Amino acid sequence: MIAVAGIAVSSIAVVAIASTALGALSLRVSRTTSDFLVASRSVRPTANALAICGEYLSAGTFLGLAGLVMTVGVDMLWYPVGYTAGFLALLLFVAAPLRRFGAYTIPEFAEGRLDSFALRRFSALFVLVIGWLYLLPQMKGAGITLAVVTGAPYWLGVVLVGAIVTGNVAFGGMRGITFVQAFQYCVKAVALAVPALVLIGMVANRDTRVFGRTAPVLREATVVRLATDATVTFDRQVEVEYPDGTRRRVGPGAIPLARSTSLLLAPGAKTPTLSSSKRADGPDWERPFRSGGTNRPHPLYLTYSLILATFLGTMGLPHILVRFYTNPDGPGTRRTIRVVLALLAVYYIWPPVYGVLGRSWTPELLMTGRSDAVVLLLPERIVGGLGGELLTGLLAAGAFAAFLSTSSGLLISVAGAISHDLFGDSQARRRLSGVVRFRVAAVLGGIVAVSLGLNAERFQINVLVGWAFAIAASSFCPLLLLGIWWPRLTARGAALGMAVGGGAAVVAIAVVMIGPKLRGWPGALVAQPAAWTVPIAFVTAVVVSLRGMPPDGVTAKLSALHVPEQLLSRRTATSSRDVVLER
Repeated sequence: MIAVAGIAVSSIAVVAIASTALGALSLRVSRTTSDFLVASRSVRPTANALAICGEYLSAGTFLGLAGLVMTVGVDMLWYPVGYTAGFLALLLFVAAPLRRFGAYTIPEFAEGRLDSFALRRFSALFVLVIGWLYLLPQMKGAGITLAVVTGAPYWLGVVLVGAIVTGNVAFGGMRGITFVQAFQYCVKAVALAVPALVLIGMVANRDTRVFGRTAPVLREATVVRLATDATVTFDRQVEVEYPDGTRRRVGPGAIPLARSTSLLLAPGAKTPTLSSSKRADGPDWERPFRSGGTNRPHPLYLTYSLILATFLGTMGLPHILVRFYTNPDGPGTRRTIRVVLALLAVYYIWPPVYGVLGRSWTPELLMTGRSDAVVLLLPERIVGGLGGELLTGLLAAGAFAAFLSTSSGLLISVAGAISHDLFGDSQARRRLSGVVRFRVAAVLGGIVAVSLGLNAERFQINVLVGWAFAIAASSFCPLLLLGIWWPRLTARGAALGMAVGGGAAVVAIAVVMIGPKLRGWPGALVAQPAAWTVPIAFVTAVVVSLRGMPPDGVTAKLSALHVPEQLLSRRTATSSRDVVLER
């Protein structure tokens, strides 16, 4: 663990203070419910693209992706491919029609399109599930970052990020967070790229073989303390210190060792393999469609299911979709996505670089289960001294910018669902103004996120992100695609489609998190459920809708979705929205 680093602490403080100051300045321009929910639909394409990338590029891409590449190998590159390709699907099928419809949230779109307030409330529940699940990796990333660079306890980073984000969202809303997230994207893009270029240059001068070395070998004497009981496979004799303080030499071969046993590893030794930690070694690390040789069941299925989850899940993420409501019009929404695709393509170059370097320079992380920390540990290991501290400080600042920006967008979608959709007909809605309801909901949502984040330390960051995408793909993706492009969709069909597909994804993920450990096909199906939950969601919605009658006025609503603003009269363009906003 890195010792307390004043530079890193200062850089985190600068990002936190700057984010809070920008959020405070937004109080001058955030006054109405429209300001808080959709920034009064006045955000220009470039600014909106920066803000979207600010909240989309999360802890999963800043820390988790590098850790997965380091541990599993090239198969994990499907994550950035799916994340980016998902925006292409948004551009082609969803973005402009959704903006033309003019709702504030996805649940409001569901009600306006299908004339069902019950469906709106049901959709709001999925917004909460996706939002809180996606907040877990942000909270974990914050806890890990502060622990690595300062030695502080894990819970402190979770509480710090939760407090800053909750305050910014509660007082600034969407209009204020737009400026904050655009700033935070610039911080994390620079913070990830500059150290990567420095590390590549230094490693290339020292060891030109590093990028071709797939078997992790220790470069220096290392002590690893086992966090759990495990069978450890050694390639040579190794000295171990048992929990009672006695020492002896063991190996080579597979040796069962108890928790809290310390391994005293010499330079040049191949990193031992732990039964409790799946990882890829040798050629398996370079082979696609094999789950990196980690012995996960049915790796080809897992790969395709992951691709489907990330590709279709993007269009079902509430905190991303609400961003398209902030553009002035449909063409502006399309321009926004084109800029987003360019920004993502540049950003995703760097996380795999850290993963590759980590196998050679921080291989002990493969045994400790802390591979998510590889980005933060590499500068100190490769550069060292003041230069290493400066690079670590820059990376820490970028990491906190990632947690803050993504958490802000997610909390806005959660607060919007609670205040605007879930309790739309309640006495609180009639008694309190929209702004007050939003602020109360933001505080409640932040408290829940922090509480869940305190218990997320044992899960890999990108695995949590992938689960959120799987639920989004199985619930909101069918609602949006069918609602925008298929006139026969009914409220009952949409509700049952979300219940069957999204509900099955939630149950599968719950089994992995808290249920018994499954093997073979059952284990593969619950580990990555999108490949079967998405099809059953679509089939259910279509079959049930064909047995019913579509809502009245469907032609006018489809016109509001598809006819360009310039050709549509103001009355027609807003008629479907009025049903919602007058409620």
